[in-house]
Amino acid sequence: MQASEPQTPSESQTPSGRRRAWRYIAWAVLVCVGMFLLVPLVWPVPDVPDAVEPEVLARPDSRFAEIEGLRYHYEILGEADCAVIFLHGFAASTFSWRDILPDAAARCTAIAYDRPGFGLTERPLQGDWQGPNPYGLTTQADHVIAMMDALSIESAVLVGHSAGGSVAVLTAARHPSRIDGLILEAPAIYAQGGPPGWIQPLLRTPQARRVGPLLVRRLLSGPRGEQILRDAWAEPSAVTSETVEGYRQPQMVRDWDRALWEFMLAPRPDDPADALAGVECPVVVIAGDSDRFVPYEDSVRIARELDATLVTFPDTGHLPHEEQPDRFSTELFRFLDSLDEREAL
Repeated sequence: MQASEPQTPSESQTPSGRRRAWRYIAWAVLVCVGMFLLVPLVWPVPDVPDAVEPEVLARPDSRFAEIEGLRYHYEILGEADCAVIFLHGFAASTFSWRDILPDAAARCTAIAYDRPGFGLTERPLQGDWQGPNPYGLTTQADHVIAMMDALSIESAVLVGHSAGGSVAVLTAARHPSRIDGLILEAPAIYAQGGPPGWIQPLLRTPQARRVGPLLVRRLLSGPRGEQILRDAWAEPSAVTSETVEGYRQPQMVRDWDRALWEFMLAPRPDDPADALAGVECPVVVIAGDSDRFVPYEDSVRIARELDATLVTFPDTGHLPHEEQPDRFSTELFRFLDSLDEREAL
């Protein structure tokens, strides 16, 4: 029987070979970590082309006021004892209420303003503000009252669309004596969006703060942003070029992308879903049955929890007040009439 020859271990199987392999792996990991830490800091991040100051984009009805150290852009129409304040949703502005504000002004003092991070309201960056983060929902709720104080409005009805509905609910829960009623339109109470809490520390690193605005631009600028807007309507083809331009205009403001990144990272210690229990005023919930962003079932649930009237707009998406402005104004007037009747009793 022929004896087998002894096998020589390959270099990778020897102790020295294994040590060398681990050194290669360690160097590869170090290089990758170094690239992750250093490349974002040196990667050229161009400014928004042809960026301007908010005042350059002001419309004929635009006004500006300093509220709690922040320069707010707002529009106010009508003069009456009753007041209605309109709170827009994510990535929108006072432009969203263009068809509603004139109608509402025939009945009451109608105010719409740009929430921090949007429209023509000042967009401070990290380190620019003192006190509470102006992009936080709780701070925004308190700023509603500060806006009312600045305009000498004792009490008001709040109309909150989508994420603006979260601000409206928190305001009503925190300041019940100042809020006469709520109209919550496609309210984003249970599905607020934004990055999950576990990833927030990573997104707050200098590296993420540097490249994050580029991600914001890719998401909301150009064809992607236009498609998101069209998806908000039940019939995307009904979105006009004028509407697309109106939503894009605030993207010409200096640092709009950086400020929106700050908005996405803002703390949210108060959960609007928990605040529902503190809402004492009358409420109407308006929802489109074809909403692709806030499930119709969420609006049904909110109406049930608040013992509110639910108004369903058939064949309507996420923006009933833009898709069916006449009917929305009718529902607004009906709600105001019901408040008058309640007060008369």
